[in-house]
Amino acid sequence: MATVSDTEDIDPRHRDLSGTAAGPVAASGPTSPLPSHVNAAPAGDRVFETLKVRKEGAVLYADIASPPMNLLGPALVRDLVSLIQQAEADNDLKVLVFRSADPDYFIPHVDVNRIQQYREEAAKLTGEASIALMFRHLSVSRLVTIAQIEGRVRAAGSEFVLACDMRFAARESAIFAQPEAAFGVVPGGGGIQHLARLLGRARALEVMLSAGDYDADLAERYGWINRALPANELGEFVRGLAHRIAKFPAGSLATLKDRVNAITLAPVEDFRRDSDLFGEGARNPEAQSRFQSAFKRGFQTRDPEMDLGRLVGDLD
Repeated sequence: MATVSDTEDIDPRHRDLSGTAAGPVAASGPTSPLPSHVNAAPAGDRVFETLKVRKEGAVLYADIASPPMNLLGPALVRDLVSLIQQAEADNDLKVLVFRSADPDYFIPHVDVNRIQQYREEAAKLTGEASIALMFRHLSVSRLVTIAQIEGRVRAAGSEFVLACDMRFAARESAIFAQPEAAFGVVPGGGGIQHLARLLGRARALEVMLSAGDYDADLAERYGWINRALPANELGEFVRGLAHRIAKFPAGSLATLKDRVNAITLAPVEDFRRDSDLFGEGARNPEAQSRFQSAFKRGFQTRDPEMDLGRLVGDLD
Protein backbone atom coordinates (compact mmCIF):
# COMPACT_ATOMS: atom_id res chain seq x y z
CA MET A 1 0.00 0.00 0.00
CA ALA A 2 1.05 3.62 -0.22
CA THR A 3 1.91 6.07 2.53
CA VAL A 4 -0.13 6.36 5.74
CA SER A 5 -0.58 9.68 7.50
CA ASP A 6 -0.79 8.57 11.14
CA THR A 7 2.12 7.32 13.23
CA GLU A 8 0.87 3.86 14.12
CA ASP A 9 1.57 0.54 12.42
CA ILE A 10 -1.31 -1.63 11.25
CA ASP A 11 -0.76 -4.15 14.02
CA PRO A 12 2.46 -4.62 16.03
CA ARG A 13 1.64 -8.31 16.49
CA HIS A 14 2.61 -8.87 12.85
CA ARG A 15 6.06 -7.24 12.94
CA ASP A 16 7.71 -10.63 12.45
CA LEU A 17 6.33 -10.67 8.89
CA SER A 18 8.53 -7.75 7.85
CA GLY A 19 11.19 -8.25 5.21
CA THR A 20 14.83 -8.51 6.23
CA ALA A 21 17.64 -6.63 4.55
CA ALA A 22 20.11 -8.21 2.21
CA GLY A 23 23.81 -8.05 2.86
CA PRO A 24 25.49 -4.65 2.40
CA VAL A 25 26.71 -3.48 -0.98
CA ALA A 26 29.07 -0.55 -1.33
CA ALA A 27 27.58 2.65 -2.70
CA SER A 28 30.50 5.03 -3.05
CA GLY A 29 33.99 5.29 -4.40
CA PRO A 30 36.98 7.60 -4.42
CA THR A 31 36.26 9.45 -7.69
CA SER A 32 32.49 9.20 -8.17
CA PRO A 33 29.46 8.81 -5.92
CA LEU A 34 28.88 5.49 -7.69
CA PRO A 35 31.81 3.43 -9.05
CA SER A 36 31.67 1.25 -12.13
CA HIS A 37 30.99 -1.93 -10.16
CA VAL A 38 30.16 -2.17 -6.47
CA ASN A 39 30.14 -5.52 -4.70
CA ALA A 40 32.02 -4.91 -1.46
CA ALA A 41 31.96 -2.39 1.36
CA PRO A 42 35.33 -0.84 2.22
CA ALA A 43 35.62 0.66 5.68
CA GLY A 44 34.02 4.09 5.90
CA ASP A 45 32.01 3.82 2.69
CA ARG A 46 28.24 4.19 2.72
CA VAL A 47 26.49 0.96 1.86
CA PHE A 48 23.22 -0.14 0.31
CA GLU A 49 21.48 -2.86 2.28
CA THR A 50 18.79 -3.63 -0.28
CA LEU A 51 20.23 -2.68 -3.68
CA LYS A 52 22.90 -4.16 -5.90
CA VAL A 53 24.33 -1.38 -8.02
CA ARG A 54 26.40 -1.51 -11.21
CA LYS A 55 27.51 1.35 -13.44
CA GLU A 56 28.09 1.01 -17.19
CA GLY A 57 29.30 4.33 -18.54
CA ALA A 58 26.41 6.77 -18.27
CA VAL A 59 23.92 4.03 -17.29
CA LEU A 60 23.38 2.89 -13.71
CA TYR A 61 21.67 -0.42 -12.89
CA ALA A 62 20.03 -0.88 -9.49
CA ASP A 63 18.76 -4.37 -8.63
CA ILE A 64 16.30 -4.53 -5.74
CA ALA A 65 17.39 -7.23 -3.29
CA SER A 66 15.42 -7.10 -0.05
CA PRO A 67 14.46 -10.63 1.05
CA PRO A 68 12.18 -12.33 1.64
CA MET A 69 9.98 -10.58 -0.98
CA ASN A 70 11.17 -7.00 -1.67
CA LEU A 71 8.60 -5.25 0.50
CA LEU A 72 8.99 -1.47 0.42
CA GLY A 73 10.13 -0.90 3.99
CA PRO A 74 12.46 1.55 5.74
CA ALA A 75 15.70 -0.03 4.53
CA LEU A 76 14.64 -0.06 0.87
CA VAL A 77 13.25 3.49 1.03
CA ARG A 78 16.47 4.65 2.72
CA ASP A 79 18.53 3.06 -0.03
CA LEU A 80 16.36 4.46 -2.81
CA VAL A 81 16.68 7.96 -1.34
CA SER A 82 20.46 7.59 -1.10
CA LEU A 83 20.71 6.12 -4.59
CA ILE A 84 18.68 8.92 -6.16
CA GLN A 85 20.70 11.58 -4.36
CA GLN A 86 24.03 10.06 -5.35
CA ALA A 87 22.97 9.39 -8.95
CA GLU A 88 21.68 12.93 -9.42
CA ALA A 89 24.99 14.26 -8.05
CA ASP A 90 26.99 12.25 -10.60
CA ASN A 91 27.08 14.40 -13.72
CA ASP A 92 28.33 11.46 -15.78
CA LEU A 93 25.07 9.54 -15.28
CA LYS A 94 22.10 9.97 -17.59
CA VAL A 95 20.01 6.80 -17.27
CA LEU A 96 18.94 4.81 -14.19
CA VAL A 97 17.56 1.29 -14.68
CA PHE A 98 15.69 -0.48 -11.88
CA ARG A 99 15.47 -4.27 -11.86
CA SER A 100 14.76 -6.98 -9.27
CA ALA A 101 17.11 -9.64 -7.97
CA ASP A 102 14.01 -11.70 -7.09
CA PRO A 103 12.36 -13.36 -10.13
CA ASP A 104 8.95 -13.49 -8.43
CA TYR A 105 8.76 -10.07 -6.79
CA PHE A 106 9.80 -6.65 -8.06
CA ILE A 107 8.09 -4.62 -5.28
CA PRO A 108 4.79 -6.14 -4.06
CA HIS A 109 3.72 -3.21 -1.81
CA VAL A 110 4.91 -1.40 1.32
CA ASP A 111 5.58 -3.15 4.58
CA VAL A 112 2.41 -2.09 6.40
CA ASN A 113 4.05 -2.86 9.76
CA ARG A 114 6.77 -0.23 9.24
CA ILE A 115 4.72 2.73 8.03
CA GLN A 116 6.12 5.46 10.27
CA GLN A 117 9.69 4.29 9.73
CA TYR A 118 9.60 4.27 5.93
CA ARG A 119 7.80 7.63 5.92
CA GLU A 120 10.64 9.11 7.92
CA GLU A 121 13.15 7.80 5.40
CA ALA A 122 11.17 9.22 2.44
CA ALA A 123 11.22 12.66 4.07
CA LYS A 124 15.00 12.75 3.70
CA LEU A 125 14.58 13.25 -0.05
CA THR A 126 11.67 15.69 -0.28
CA GLY A 127 11.24 17.11 3.22
CA GLU A 128 7.79 15.51 3.48
CA ALA A 129 6.98 12.11 4.96
CA SER A 130 5.32 10.70 1.85
CA ILE A 131 6.44 8.07 -0.63
CA ALA A 132 4.08 9.72 -3.12
CA LEU A 133 6.33 12.77 -3.17
CA MET A 134 9.46 10.60 -3.19
CA PHE A 135 8.16 8.83 -6.29
CA ARG A 136 7.17 12.13 -7.92
CA HIS A 137 10.71 13.40 -7.33
CA LEU A 138 11.91 10.51 -9.46
CA SER A 139 9.54 11.56 -12.25
CA VAL A 140 10.93 15.11 -12.34
CA SER A 141 14.57 14.08 -11.93
CA ARG A 142 16.98 14.99 -14.73
CA LEU A 143 17.80 11.27 -14.92
CA VAL A 144 15.93 9.09 -17.41
CA THR A 145 14.49 6.18 -15.42
CA ILE A 146 13.53 2.76 -16.77
CA ALA A 147 11.84 -0.08 -14.88
CA GLN A 148 12.78 -3.57 -16.15
CA ILE A 149 10.04 -5.62 -14.56
CA GLU A 150 10.01 -9.30 -13.71
CA GLY A 151 7.73 -10.61 -10.98
CA ARG A 152 4.96 -8.87 -9.09
CA VAL A 153 4.47 -5.10 -8.91
CA ARG A 154 1.44 -4.19 -6.87
CA ALA A 155 0.20 -1.17 -4.90
CA ALA A 156 3.26 0.99 -4.05
CA GLY A 157 5.35 -1.24 -6.32
CA SER A 158 3.08 -0.34 -9.22
CA GLU A 159 3.26 3.30 -8.18
CA PHE A 160 7.05 3.16 -8.12
CA VAL A 161 7.32 1.84 -11.67
CA LEU A 162 4.63 4.29 -12.81
CA ALA A 163 6.88 7.08 -11.52
CA CYS A 164 9.66 5.83 -13.79
CA ASP A 165 9.82 7.29 -17.29
CA MET A 166 9.45 3.92 -19.05
CA ARG A 167 8.35 0.41 -18.09
CA PHE A 168 9.22 -2.84 -19.87
CA ALA A 169 8.05 -6.19 -18.52
CA ALA A 170 8.70 -9.91 -18.91
CA ARG A 171 5.70 -11.50 -20.60
CA GLU A 172 6.03 -14.75 -18.65
CA SER A 173 6.37 -13.41 -15.10
CA ALA A 174 5.32 -9.78 -14.62
CA ILE A 175 2.08 -9.24 -12.69
CA PHE A 176 0.53 -5.83 -12.02
CA ALA A 177 -2.12 -4.75 -9.52
CA GLN A 178 -3.45 -1.71 -7.69
CA PRO A 179 -5.35 -3.56 -4.93
CA GLU A 180 -5.93 -0.86 -2.28
CA ALA A 181 -9.71 -0.82 -2.72
CA ALA A 182 -9.88 -4.38 -1.37
CA PHE A 183 -8.56 -3.06 1.96
CA GLY A 184 -10.92 -0.08 2.07
CA VAL A 185 -8.36 2.56 1.07
CA VAL A 186 -7.29 4.39 -2.09
CA PRO A 187 -3.88 4.32 -3.80
CA GLY A 188 -1.80 7.00 -2.10
CA GLY A 189 1.54 6.88 -3.92
CA GLY A 190 0.53 8.36 -7.27
CA GLY A 191 -1.35 5.42 -8.75
CA ILE A 192 -4.59 7.33 -9.28
CA GLN A 193 -2.82 10.20 -11.03
CA HIS A 194 -0.72 8.03 -13.34
CA LEU A 195 -3.26 5.33 -14.19
CA ALA A 196 -6.06 7.78 -15.03
CA ARG A 197 -3.73 9.56 -17.46
CA LEU A 198 -2.18 6.44 -18.99
CA LEU A 199 -5.17 4.09 -19.15
CA GLY A 200 -8.10 6.48 -19.45
CA ARG A 201 -11.00 6.75 -17.03
CA ALA A 202 -12.77 3.44 -17.62
CA ARG A 203 -9.72 1.19 -17.59
CA ALA A 204 -8.17 3.03 -14.64
CA LEU A 205 -11.36 2.45 -12.68
CA GLU A 206 -11.45 -1.21 -13.73
CA VAL A 207 -7.89 -1.75 -12.54
CA MET A 208 -8.30 0.03 -9.20
CA LEU A 209 -11.84 -1.04 -8.32
CA SER A 210 -11.28 -4.69 -9.23
CA ALA A 211 -8.07 -4.92 -7.14
CA GLY A 212 -7.17 -7.78 -9.46
CA ASP A 213 -3.95 -9.06 -11.00
CA TYR A 214 -3.13 -8.13 -14.60
CA ASP A 215 -0.51 -9.94 -16.68
CA ALA A 216 2.10 -8.17 -18.81
CA ASP A 217 0.25 -8.59 -22.10
CA LEU A 218 -2.91 -6.99 -20.75
CA ALA A 219 -0.88 -4.30 -18.99
CA GLU A 220 0.69 -3.47 -22.36
CA ARG A 221 -2.72 -3.34 -24.09
CA TYR A 222 -4.04 -1.01 -21.40
CA GLY A 223 -1.01 1.31 -21.45
CA TRP A 224 0.26 0.46 -17.96
CA ILE A 225 3.64 -0.42 -19.49
CA ASN A 226 5.49 0.44 -22.70
CA ARG A 227 6.00 -3.14 -23.89
CA ALA A 228 5.73 -6.77 -22.80
CA LEU A 229 8.70 -8.78 -24.05
CA PRO A 230 9.84 -12.41 -23.76
CA ALA A 231 11.96 -12.77 -20.64
CA ASN A 232 14.99 -13.90 -22.64
CA GLU A 233 14.85 -10.69 -24.70
CA LEU A 234 13.95 -8.19 -21.99
CA GLY A 235 17.38 -7.49 -20.54
CA GLU A 236 19.13 -6.95 -23.84
CA PHE A 237 16.33 -4.73 -25.11
CA VAL A 238 16.45 -2.50 -22.03
CA ARG A 239 20.24 -2.38 -22.08
CA GLY A 240 20.28 -1.33 -25.73
CA LEU A 241 17.66 1.36 -25.17
CA ALA A 242 19.38 2.69 -22.04
CA HIS A 243 22.76 2.99 -23.73
CA ARG A 244 21.24 4.54 -26.86
CA ILE A 245 19.54 7.24 -24.76
CA ALA A 246 22.74 7.76 -22.76
CA LYS A 247 24.60 8.75 -25.96
CA PHE A 248 22.46 11.87 -26.37
CA PRO A 249 23.11 15.30 -24.76
CA ALA A 250 22.00 15.50 -21.14
CA GLY A 251 20.41 18.90 -21.67
CA SER A 252 18.05 17.70 -24.36
CA LEU A 253 17.02 14.67 -22.27
CA ALA A 254 16.20 16.83 -19.26
CA THR A 255 14.32 19.42 -21.33
CA LEU A 256 12.24 16.77 -23.07
CA LYS A 257 11.29 15.24 -19.72
CA ASP A 258 10.37 18.65 -18.37
CA ARG A 259 8.11 19.46 -21.30
CA VAL A 260 6.38 16.07 -21.26
CA ASN A 261 5.90 16.36 -17.50
CA ALA A 262 4.27 19.77 -18.01
CA ILE A 263 1.58 18.01 -20.05
CA THR A 264 1.22 14.63 -18.29
CA LEU A 265 2.43 14.81 -14.67
CA ALA A 266 -0.14 15.80 -12.06
CA PRO A 267 0.62 18.76 -9.75
CA VAL A 268 2.30 17.96 -6.46
CA GLU A 269 -0.87 18.97 -4.60
CA ASP A 270 -2.76 16.07 -6.17
CA PHE A 271 -0.13 13.58 -5.03
CA ARG A 272 -0.33 15.07 -1.55
CA ARG A 273 -4.12 14.79 -1.50
CA ASP A 274 -4.08 11.11 -2.51
CA SER A 275 -1.49 10.41 0.17
CA ASP A 276 -3.68 12.08 2.78
CA LEU A 277 -6.77 10.18 1.63
CA PHE A 278 -4.91 6.89 1.98
CA GLY A 279 -3.90 7.83 5.50
CA GLU A 280 -7.44 8.75 6.45
CA GLY A 281 -8.76 5.51 5.01
CA ALA A 282 -6.15 3.35 6.71
CA ARG A 283 -7.24 4.65 10.12
CA ASN A 284 -10.81 3.57 9.46
CA PRO A 285 -11.90 0.55 11.57
CA GLU A 286 -13.16 -1.25 8.48
CA ALA A 287 -9.76 -0.95 6.80
CA GLN A 288 -8.01 -2.12 9.96
CA SER A 289 -10.30 -5.14 10.08
CA ARG A 290 -9.63 -6.02 6.46
CA PHE A 291 -5.87 -5.76 6.94
CA GLN A 292 -6.12 -8.15 9.89
CA SER A 293 -8.22 -10.55 7.83
CA ALA A 294 -5.55 -10.45 5.12
CA PHE A 295 -2.79 -11.19 7.61
CA LYS A 296 -4.67 -14.28 8.73
CA ARG A 297 -4.63 -15.46 5.11
CA GLY A 298 -0.88 -14.94 4.73
CA PHE A 299 -0.61 -11.29 3.66
CA GLN A 300 3.04 -10.15 3.59
CA THR A 301 4.34 -13.71 3.31
CA ARG A 302 5.87 -14.99 0.12
CA ASP A 303 3.78 -17.98 -0.99
CA PRO A 304 0.26 -16.63 -0.32
CA GLU A 305 1.07 -13.37 -2.09
CA MET A 306 1.95 -15.19 -5.29
CA ASP A 307 -1.83 -15.07 -5.87
CA LEU A 308 -2.74 -11.89 -4.01
CA GLY A 309 -5.63 -11.25 -6.36
CA ARG A 310 -7.38 -14.34 -5.06
CA LEU A 311 -6.41 -13.56 -1.44
CA VAL A 312 -7.94 -10.08 -1.46
CA GLY A 313 -10.99 -11.33 -3.36
CA ASP A 314 -11.71 -13.68 -0.45
CA LEU A 315 -11.64 -10.91 2.19
CA ASP A 316 -14.89 -10.30 4.03
